Amino acid sequence: MKKIFIGSDKSGFVLKEAIKGYLLEQDYFVEDIGTIDENNALPFFEVAKKGATLIQNKLYDKGVLICGTGMGMSVVANKHEGVYAAACESVYAAEKCRAINDANVLCMGGWIIAPIMGVEMTKAFLNTTFTQNLEDWRARNLEKARVIVREIEKESFHKER
Repeated sequence: MKKIFIGSDKSGFVLKEAIKGYLLEQDYFVEDIGTIDENNALPFFEVAKKGATLIQNKLYDKGVLICGTGMGMSVVANKHEGVYAAACESVYAAEKCRAINDANVLCMGGWIIAPIMGVEMTKAFLNTTFTQNLEDWRARNLEKARVIVREIEKESFHKER
């Protein structure tokens, strides 16, 4: 089953609804983690934490988070071990965040991205795998880099203070 979570604050609500509609049309199971109603908006940090926790608990492999710029969601989500959230502003960046960085959360800005562009970015994000369409040498280097980045992450999250 294809499944994904999606969430936004008030600034990302319109874009979230457009992307959610597309995903449902494509037979995804979509968990909307908020904001559900523009008049009762959740703050970006609550939504990002909720989404990141879904990744950490292995309930979802991927998600989409949307705030005004995408940056606040990305910052908060990346505070969680195992979450690789990328704030993107183009289809190219959405594709490359998967192919090069193995990102598992796409973050976008509702003030920046038009709904049609957000749908195209989501398509690119969901249809790209790690190292897809990269030269063999680059793919090998990125696979090694991913291991090293995971080690850096573990050191950072588990170091004694």
